Amino acid sequence: MLTDEFGREVTGVRVSLTDRCNFDCVYCHNEGLGDTRGPMEPQDDEMSTDDVVRFLEVAAEFDVDAVKFTGGEPMLREDLEEIIERTPDSMEVSLTTNGTFLPGRAEALVDAGLERVNVSQDALEPEAFAEITKSGAYDRVIEGVEAALEAGLDPVKLNMVVFEHTAGYVPGMVDHVAENEGLQLQLIEYMPELTGKPEWAIDIERVHDWLAEQADEVEHREMHDRKRYWVNGGMVEIVDPVENPTFCANCHRVRVTHNGYLKGCLNRNDDLRPMGEMTKPEIREAFRETVANRVPYYGEYMVRGDDGEWELNDEYIGV
Repeated sequence: MLTDEFGREVTGVRVSLTDRCNFDCVYCHNEGLGDTRGPMEPQDDEMSTDDVVRFLEVAAEFDVDAVKFTGGEPMLREDLEEIIERTPDSMEVSLTTNGTFLPGRAEALVDAGLERVNVSQDALEPEAFAEITKSGAYDRVIEGVEAALEAGLDPVKLNMVVFEHTAGYVPGMVDHVAENEGLQLQLIEYMPELTGKPEWAIDIERVHDWLAEQADEVEHREMHDRKRYWVNGGMVEIVDPVENPTFCANCHRVRVTHNGYLKGCLNRNDDLRPMGEMTKPEIREAFRETVANRVPYYGEYMVRGDDGEWELNDEYIGV
């Protein structure tokens, strides 16, 4: 197992299979790369099935035991079932999707080896959903969640980005997961560093405080300094990486872009490392270099000074 210089073992990888998406969510940061989405047709620069599997086989050599497939919308990849089926047996396989393609495919994905799924759902009203996602596919998303549950992907975790446009919908979403068995809610702090529009950000502590008042039980997880709130039997978790050094201190993941670059942090693109022609020796070298060059705290908030020590990057914070 590879360990960076801050003692963090890399046990998971997050692999973007495409930057294509059938939604145009206003908060999208495309796995930290920005809005690079282009035509909906498969692109020549996307990793092939064999490339993805070859990378995962190398990751398994380093005792990586979990992979999450993302996008863009990963289910635009027609070979997704094959990729999952060929993923090393030692890895837990999960997926983040907007859910529109789960009807008709959820069962096949489970048969291939999918174990968990996160579905992006930012509102319960079709009009509000359309405003945020620039999509009229609300009913299809609901069908997708139901298809996932029927296929045995229980619990289904609903992802909701919390910012100015969605903050008012949080109580309704909390009630929704409490009233529907098999659902959980993951509230994700909006990250203006990646998406711009800092005026859309809200104080996530206000959401914490509100949930604490409503909760029957609060669970504090060491991983990423997260809190889980149990409200009327429903589970709500907040992912709040902004200004949270503990989040990074417990990060055990590296990321892979859709076009075959490794990156050690979501918030950085200055550390992208190509895996060459995707031969196993090249992948191993890039993987080792990526882990060795990870920074301790959220992207470029921490940089090396002239003396080689880590320090706050005032210029970056001031942007």
